Amino acid sequence: MQVDEKTVRRIARLARIKITDEEASSLESELSQILNWVEQLEEVDTANVEPMTRVVAQKLKKREDKVTDGEIADDIVKNAPMVDDHYFVVPKVVE
Repeated sequence: MQVDEKTVRRIARLARIKITDEEASSLESELSQILNWVEQLEEVDTANVEPMTRVVAQKLKKREDKVTDGEIADDIVKNAPMVDDHYFVVPKVVE
């Protein structure tokens, strides 16, 4: 896929990047090469490939999922300037 200077300038504007005329012509070829590489990747058959998070299969450590409050609510709010029933009290921001 060929990228023209107009497209490069539009991408730069959307990314809020200021580019010179020399950089624009250089980026034309770079972006075209990147898009050609992506087109090559689309040719690879991945129908039978399972999604994976890493190259080596690894089981994650699991812990029991139980809800606790930590039983340290008093310690958590101890240094807060204003507290109401173990909740931090903050000034109203939205009017």
